[in-house]
Amino acid sequence: MTSPALIIGEALIDIVAGDGTHPDRELVGGSPANVAVGLARQGHEITLLTRLGRDDRGARIAEQVTASGALVQDESWTDAATSTALARLRPDGSAAYEFAIDWSIPPADVAGAAAVHTGSIALFLEPGGTAVVDALTRAHGHALVTLDPNIRPALVGSHATALARFEQAARVADLVKLSDEDAEWLYPGAAPEEVLETIAALGPRLVVMTRGEQGALGLGPGGITSVEPLRVEVADTIGAGDAYMASLISSALEHPEIFDDAQAFATALRRAAVMAGITVSRAGANPPTRAEIDRAL
Repeated sequence: MTSPALIIGEALIDIVAGDGTHPDRELVGGSPANVAVGLARQGHEITLLTRLGRDDRGARIAEQVTASGALVQDESWTDAATSTALARLRPDGSAAYEFAIDWSIPPADVAGAAAVHTGSIALFLEPGGTAVVDALTRAHGHALVTLDPNIRPALVGSHATALARFEQAARVADLVKLSDEDAEWLYPGAAPEEVLETIAALGPRLVVMTRGEQGALGLGPGGITSVEPLRVEVADTIGAGDAYMASLISSALEHPEIFDDAQAFATALRRAAVMAGITVSRAGANPPTRAEIDRAL
């Protein structure tokens, strides 16, 4: 199956810091780029609008994205250096990041796209952030619009500014996915169900919150739905949320009944949990293929 989708956002190199025994590792990353790869591996027709340097790191990112079956838009290339994120793994496999990123893009052409997705640094960091919101606004009502804030506190500016930008984007989105950490940063002290309801009130028809080992909660047809995670041995959590997002977008494109049917929505949440679980069972942002997910369901 093919469903043309435009993914807008950062692509970078994750430098996973060594621990004294193991050397640093460089892995292709960037939340929107990971979503592009994940969707392409599900069989969708994907174009990524990002910002890549004409250097070895940029070439490596483009090679991985295109090997998955996605396309890198020509306008993504720049003479600036390719962005990086230094990831330091915590004992539980989660990562803390230090970024070196420059983000600016030309106006995105959303005509003909069945879906437009963005989020993470691309939504908040200027000057590109304004262009991203403009693209979502133009796509609203013509394409499936999806959003993952993937908050990076060091890069999103003040809480008030970032919350306003997130809610501006959420108002034109059909589907919003965020993590429990995103929720706590955006709406400190609010219960998960309250956060879902607050975001849904802005306009999205589906809102999903991932919660690590606690699985996920989704607000959609039939109210709140919970789903357990896929139990695996965790290598690291890099790319887990992006894999979850990619699976949700894939389900929404293939099965639009998830917006109206509670059982279809629950099935989509379960499939996303499996895709994320497989991703965390191996190093780096390396989402599974459709066949791998089908075998695990």
